Amino acid sequence: MKLEITPLAQQWFSQELQVAPGMGIRFYGKVYGNTNVHEGFSVGMSVDTPEKPLIQTEVDGQTYFIEENDEWFFTGYDLLVDYDAALDEPSYLFEKNAEYTK
Repeated sequence: MKLEITPLAQQWFSQELQVAPGMGIRFYGKVYGNTNVHEGFSVGMSVDTPEKPLIQTEVDGQTYFIEENDEWFFTGYDLLVDYDAALDEPSYLFEKNAEYTK
């Protein structure tokens, strides 16, 4: 599993969210909506403290992560977080993880 944040997404997060030291931006599965691979579920995000990260990445000093208890939503996929200029918000693209064999 990979978690990638594009430079445009990083810029949006740094402008829109205030993240205190030691905290990060968490991505999780939530009921309602759709993704390109989930029907009835979408990606949520919040400012939170990493406790048991399944995956974590840092971009320009900002931590982004997915917690272990959200593995059900992300298993088998890489997540690309980009920026949608038309909606002025992040966009989320799931891609099948080539290393996942289940």
